[in-house]
Amino acid sequence: MEASSADRGFFQTLPILRNQFQDDPSCQRMLSFFLPPAILEQVRSEIEQLGEEVLQPHIFDCITDAEKNLPYIRGGGKNAFGQPVSSELVTSEGWKTLQKSGFTKGFSAQGYEDGLRQYTRVVQYMRCMLWEPSSAMTSCPMAMQDGAARLLQLQLAGDQLSSVERKVFHNALEHLNSRDPKRGWTSGQWMTERTGGSDVSQTETIATNSPLPKGKPLCDPAEGIPLGPWSISGFKWFASAADSNMTILLAKTPKGLSAFYAPLRRFNPTLFRTASGDKGTTEFNGVTISRLKNKMGTKPLPSAELVLDGMRGWLVGEEGRGIQTISTILTITRVRTTIGAMGYLSRGLAIVRAFTKVREVDPKQHDDRVPRHDAIGLYSSYVMGLEEHADQSHSPPPGAVARITPQKESVTPLLRVLTPVLKAYCTKQCIPLLYACMESMGGVGYLENSETEYLNIARLFRDACVLNIWEGTTDVLSTDLVRTLKHPQYGKASIAALDALVNQAAEREDMIMSKWRATRQKIEATVQTDLFSQARDVLWAIAEILQAGLFCVEPVAYPDRRTQEMCRRYLYKKGFKGEPGMSEAGDMRAVLRSNQEIVFGSEVLSPPDKLRSKM
Repeated sequence: MEASSADRGFFQTLPILRNQFQDDPSCQRMLSFFLPPAILEQVRSEIEQLGEEVLQPHIFDCITDAEKNLPYIRGGGKNAFGQPVSSELVTSEGWKTLQKSGFTKGFSAQGYEDGLRQYTRVVQYMRCMLWEPSSAMTSCPMAMQDGAARLLQLQLAGDQLSSVERKVFHNALEHLNSRDPKRGWTSGQWMTERTGGSDVSQTETIATNSPLPKGKPLCDPAEGIPLGPWSISGFKWFASAADSNMTILLAKTPKGLSAFYAPLRRFNPTLFRTASGDKGTTEFNGVTISRLKNKMGTKPLPSAELVLDGMRGWLVGEEGRGIQTISTILTITRVRTTIGAMGYLSRGLAIVRAFTKVREVDPKQHDDRVPRHDAIGLYSSYVMGLEEHADQSHSPPPGAVARITPQKESVTPLLRVLTPVLKAYCTKQCIPLLYACMESMGGVGYLENSETEYLNIARLFRDACVLNIWEGTTDVLSTDLVRTLKHPQYGKASIAALDALVNQAAEREDMIMSKWRATRQKIEATVQTDLFSQARDVLWAIAEILQAGLFCVEPVAYPDRRTQEMCRRYLYKKGFKGEPGMSEAGDMRAVLRSNQEIVFGSEVLSPPDKLRSKM
């Protein structure tokens, strides 16, 4: 016998993370489910390579650096002689390096590149899903970059812009869609104020149309871009990505709440550029950082309180219709938040799988609390692609996807419903499931394992907790859903689109159809004000009905035992099927074997009665 010490005795073998795309059977299954074989063949190798790259040591070194060297404001608003100057926001080298990687790999730009037609978003968001847990939250400004690009793209497609506005918006769009880190822009999305959080109706930011006289400094002399004619002043209570290059924000005008585009910096020819006295450099565009937020998670992400005082900007969309205008961004950021939740859970499960293979403990029953919602999450990106490429001829959808592909006239009404439902449902489910992954590793899962960053589930958990809050909490999304379903102009179209999807997906599954009919009847028979009190129940019912419908379609494409069992378990537990699956049949050996197959795919570790896992 020999006593252990800090350097002697038993040491747990370190888990090894495998290529995330190859290691997660759900990633591969969903990609081949939504993509035609030719496109899958075209993109598969690049996605597999990305699955390897997101786990490289230098990526985790950048994450650790971003977590330890948090953003800060340099300077107190005065120079050494008391003259007022703009404070400078400083971010870490790790944050900057990861952001440059995001530009180079086109995690936003790919959505606007040619070649993949209506499947562009599926491929783009599968890549984003792999990147999300390795991004140190640089994915947040890139999601808003994605939304801003789509908004400006739609504005440029219209004929309401002046030649100057067209030049300004086109210039911004080129920066947003660039893969060159030196030219690429991220975007902010400034809506939240002290008056009501996600309720923007009481916005206290004011915009005044007061064009600058000719000859005033340009926003960017090199590109000939002028400052905007609107002067914007107010206070933004929570502005994520305060280091972005531009923002889309809400402000009140005489005609009501309106949307504006504004660059964060402008050129000032009187400012000193160098210590030797050269003049002419940039400063904040009428923005002062009041303070940075101290958050539970997402710490590398610079979130700030901002004072706007004469910020120059450009009106986007119709004056007085700011909420309708900015909804384009919200659709994309909410879908990307859904994808982010899937990415965090995928990484959490990857860590647990790796831990299970090396953990030496007595046999325990597998944890059966981690159902996956990849299908319902990626389905929203598939429908988004159909909407964005509506003017193009679509190739026939692959296999079983044809069964859940909406008619052209139903795409937009369906997307209006899918966006709040899936964002609320998937992000809400992610948090307890990721906690279950953390719990399954015992005490080491609760530690901030920055010395072994790739195993840091604690960081993933605290970052993932924000996903259910930003871009709309569950209550906000639930009431948004009710407003959509009861809208006098397009409410009936959205219900009809849902009805068609459920009928196509569920087909002869009577219990699914019965629950949908009861939910639809409640929606149609209840006035909007009364339905608000039941909004969460309505959202959850629709989400679970849609998931059940997709679980009826998946086994058609994948008739293997593993997929069949996952689908059967979900349908049984949610009350959509009366017949139990293996997990309810009472045979413990069969349960363990089935659990192992679901978690590890086709890989066989050891016979169920000899499992040495602590899952």
